[in-house]
Amino acid sequence: MSETKPFIALVDFGSQYTHLIARRLKDLGVDTRFFKPTQPPPKTSRLRGIILSGGPNSVIKNPLPFNKSWLTSTQPLLGLCYGHQLIARQFKGQVTPGQIREYGPARLTINQLHPLTAQIKKHSTVWMSHGDSVTKLPPGFINLGSTATLPHAALAHRSKPIFGLQFHPEVHHTVYGQILLKNFCFNICGLKPHKPTDQLTKIQAAVLQQVGNKKVFLLVSGGVDSTVALIILVKTLGPKRVYALHIDTGLLRQNESRLVGQSLKKLGYRRWQTNKAGALFLKNLAGITDPERKRQIIGQTFLQVAKLATKRLKLNTKDWLLGQGTIYPDTIESGGTKHADKIKTHHNRIGLLQRLAQDNLLVEPLKELYKDEVRRLGQTLGLPQELLWGHPFPGPGLGVRLLCLNKRQANQLNQSVKQLNLKNIPHLILPINSVGVQGDERSYARPLAVDAPYSSFAYWHKQATKLTNQHKLINRVLLKLTGPSLTLIKAYSSFITKQRIKLLQQCDALVTQELKAAGLYYKIWQCPVVLIPIGFRHQESLVIRPFTSREAMTGQAYHLPEPVIKTLAKRLTKLKKLDYIFYDLTDKPPGTVEWE
Repeated sequence: MSETKPFIALVDFGSQYTHLIARRLKDLGVDTRFFKPTQPPPKTSRLRGIILSGGPNSVIKNPLPFNKSWLTSTQPLLGLCYGHQLIARQFKGQVTPGQIREYGPARLTINQLHPLTAQIKKHSTVWMSHGDSVTKLPPGFINLGSTATLPHAALAHRSKPIFGLQFHPEVHHTVYGQILLKNFCFNICGLKPHKPTDQLTKIQAAVLQQVGNKKVFLLVSGGVDSTVALIILVKTLGPKRVYALHIDTGLLRQNESRLVGQSLKKLGYRRWQTNKAGALFLKNLAGITDPERKRQIIGQTFLQVAKLATKRLKLNTKDWLLGQGTIYPDTIESGGTKHADKIKTHHNRIGLLQRLAQDNLLVEPLKELYKDEVRRLGQTLGLPQELLWGHPFPGPGLGVRLLCLNKRQANQLNQSVKQLNLKNIPHLILPINSVGVQGDERSYARPLAVDAPYSSFAYWHKQATKLTNQHKLINRVLLKLTGPSLTLIKAYSSFITKQRIKLLQQCDALVTQELKAAGLYYKIWQCPVVLIPIGFRHQESLVIRPFTSREAMTGQAYHLPEPVIKTLAKRLTKLKKLDYIFYDLTDKPPGTVEWE
């Protein structure tokens, strides 16, 4: 950010979306600076407005300490989610714990014309992620908007430039979110947009400053992030100062390492090698069931293999820095800011790598970017479309798509199988857990399976939001595609093995083939397939998770055409190794894209 340009202060209370606010303002041509809640507002005429972010805490039960000067500043103030509740509470309004949580879309009604809500239709969709809510306006405030469950979803002071929004305008699922932010910056704060610095030029300058005369040893998965990082480093430092290592973990998709090699050769890059380390990853993951522990072990094993490779290549570690294609969602979901909740530790954000990053010894050209920004950058660099728009694949690979249980865990889950009060609808809360994100917090809860025809997708997609909001025990809703009565389901002890990896690779390949054959592969963001150790005969079942998003911070379950689903189910059933096939109907929030 320029030291002479005006800016908006972003006070970070730990929301998963705080950095996304800055991204949206950058798109508007507005500079931002991040501040901790306990810091005082900067004493500079360049400060033109303040935004208080959301966060995982409750202003009622466990409020974060903060500097009250943020609320008494003469600059315009906008509170989002937690910030909205904080403003209401501090100005003597009432905030009440919600009877139900609210995650996902809601219908906003604008109640009054105001410069903040200019050019916004009276009714529109907004994105919620909260538990507490404002139930009584503070003295001197007016109601700008409401939803069916929130009487005060948007508020404004009668005479001062102070505003609150319970929803998140920064996520693209809030239809008029960017207009709201634009109104705040330009109508309220009086800012004017400026042309942002060319992104590639800015990244290259940062790389040159960090690397100096050293070289970069880059871990390359072959996906869009690591490949874009590789091309930027080669373009900036020259090919002789960059060496790439692709690690075949044994947890990759079918034929993935071979395809990565072909891709790098097409790009004309020759200074790389593949290291086959599947046996080591399997050994280190033996008997592990906890998803967080899995991710940490995978990250540690990556570093172990990389260290062995540097010795074998006789690279002097004093001359080489480690490089990664980390993007910003990896950081924030790993609890990368002071008050953010850890949703799941990404393999590229384990403790040792965090320390390397803090010591400026880790080169990450894309660490401030989201996936859509990386893809645009890749287009600028001339990368092929099939690489740029391929489905994202998690660094831990199939290791986080193979859910595991030990015998004790399976027994406990089987003993606690429950049902909800869904009249005349066969259903079961499955004896397995998955990771979710609810109200900026990590959830580790159960999926609800519903035995209903696929033609009822639209109905159950809506119900998925309602049911996960109402019942803390569940964070996903699944539609049963194949299999007998749900009452036959039990959980079984199962770990990561070669046999399970091979089965999941086969399932993943079949799903990908069908999506491409139907012309749908590039229309959706991602389609994880998840193997879960529940069933009755084969003791394995599969979850298909088609998902659409823009930057992976929020997203929605994708509705595949029924003929495609029928073909998919038929081909997967022919494997004769699956008891049930389910379809994940859950948006994000409350469910993360991946199950672990």
